[in-house]
Formats: sequence, structure tokens, C-alpha cells
Amino acid sequence: VDEETGMTGAVAIKPGWLKGQVLLNLDSEDEGELCIGCAGGLDATFSLAYKEQAAVAGGAAFKLGVTGLKGGHSGVDIALGRGNANKVIARVLKRLAELLGVQVASLEGGNLRNAIPREAFAVVVVPSMAIGSFAMEVSAMEATIAEELKAVDGELRLTLARTEPPKMVADDAALRRLLNALCACPNGVIRMSDPMPGLVETSSNLAIVSAKEGLLQASCLLRSSVNSAKEYLSECMEAVFTLAGGQSRFAGGYPGWQPNPHSPILKVMRALYEQLYGAKPHVRAVHAGLECGLLGGIYPNLDMISFGPTILNPHSPDERVEIATVDKWWKFLLATLENAPVA
Repeated sequence: VDEETGMTGAVAIKPGWLKGQVLLNLDSEDEGELCIGCAGGLDATFSLAYKEQAAVAGGAAFKLGVTGLKGGHSGVDIALGRGNANKVIARVLKRLAELLGVQVASLEGGNLRNAIPREAFAVVVVPSMAIGSFAMEVSAMEATIAEELKAVDGELRLTLARTEPPKMVADDAALRRLLNALCACPNGVIRMSDPMPGLVETSSNLAIVSAKEGLLQASCLLRSSVNSAKEYLSECMEAVFTLAGGQSRFAGGYPGWQPNPHSPILKVMRALYEQLYGAKPHVRAVHAGLECGLLGGIYPNLDMISFGPTILNPHSPDERVEIATVDKWWKFLLATLENAPVA
């Protein structure tokens, strides 16, 4: 259970429970591919308490939104360079605060630890003397960031709507610390794999951000196929929030799954696929978390492989499955069950 929200079921499995020797993991997203390795992960949660002050008198309140981004799976899609709504809104707010003295009452972005955030929203107060230039500056930033992302995220929008003025906002010094931490937080691809060209080795996703009533909380999912690299990334992120006066907590760590190109089940399934469909399957590792990493740690002698039908845009409202591939995958699964090697 809970594969998408922490893999707690796999974590709880004990040695001796499973008697099988071959694990077929039905959790890959490209028909015709056989996955033989995956990245490990680590959940990171950061908190930063901050002081509040009364909102500036005579200011205008707006709800500022970042919308239109594609989002996606924080492992499979991280190399695509899509916009992260939390990073975008932190960048926008930092400039507005420094240039126009805009105050921030609250901030919310993202809702899943393993999804690239598509939207983020902030309630801001604009001093009366800056109201005239506020919308123009937001429009200019929208154009700048949209131009940067146009090849991969063509629908970025910065939206503005008048809202009820809040009584309290983050104080000026606290806002600088808060926004500096979010802007400096590592996000995206950190390093590509040396032994497997084209595969992401290490990455981070600033998944969920909430700042209100004097407390900032941020959640990230770190991934790496190299455990020491994952640990160092966690140290870098902890350093960012320590410098900002915050606290860090790491939990839910799980190991990667090291590829075994000499796997007996891989040999069988390669031959079966070619026999069924007249083509060779593609063998690869993925920069995503699969329960194989956890189960392989508990049962090191398991012969494991992962495969599935074609799924596009997972972890987003655009997620869909290619129906024609489900039949091919099902027949392949049945053939594998009939021919899987056992001791």
C-alpha cells in the first residue's frame, strides 16, 4: 500500500514473508521497455518560523498565481526542464519585494511530493505608491519567464485578482530570508549518470510550499542512483535552510535498485518479447522510485524486472494510458508467467 505516498507497505515487509524467487513489478510506463534499475529517494521537510507585522496602510491586496505549467512526474519528467511553480513564484515575489516593496501574507504551491508543482498562489499587499507599476512588472516577468520556458512549458501565466486585504504579512527581514531560501533551494537535475548516458543520476523537486501565520514549510523529494550523492544533496539543502534560520528533517529514505544485466528473468523476457512481437525490447534503468529498491534490500536474491503499458504524463491531470499497449502488455505478462525460471 501507499506506493505513491511513501512506499510504506514495502517498508513494512519483513524477511521471510515472500517465498518467490522472481519479482515482476508492474509499474513501468513504456510498453516495449524492460526496466532493470531505479533511483533511490529521500523525503525532505524544511520549516522556518518567521515574524509577522501589520500590512502597510492604504495598500492594495492581490492574489498572485502561477498557472499553466505542465508539471509531471518528479523523476521521469525531471530532465525535461519543465517549470516548477514554487520556484517561479519565489522568483517573482523576490523581485516584487525588492523592487516595489510588495509584502507577502501567504504562499501555497504544489500538493504531491512526487509531482512537479504546476500551480502556486500568494496573497500580496502592494504599497499605494507602487500600485501603478505593479501589474506592469508582473506582466514583464511573465514574458521573461515564459520565454525561458517556451520550448518545454508553453502556457505559463502569472495571474492577478483583487482580494480582501490581510491584516498581517511577513515582516521585511523574514520575507527576505524566506524567499532567499526558496530561490536557493536546489531543484531539478543535479547530475547526469556517467555509466548510463542520458539517465539522470541525482535530482531534487521542490514539491510543496506553504507559508502562513508565521511558519514556512517546504517539502522536497530527493532522488539518486548513488546513495552518497543523495546524502550530499540532503546536506546542501539542509545548509540552505540552516543559513536562513530554519530546521530540516529527512525521512522515508529508500535505496536504489542496481541494474543486473545478467538477470535470468531479463534473458527470458527479452526472448519472449521478440518471439511475440518481432522486435527487441529496450532495456533501461529509470530515474524514478520503484519498490524494487526496497524489496531488493530485504530480499537481495530476488531476480527483479519492471514493465507495463504506456502511460503518458503521470502525476498530472493529463495522465492517460495508451489502450492498445494494455493488450500487448497483458499477453506478455501471461507468457512471462508461463516461462519464468524457478529453482
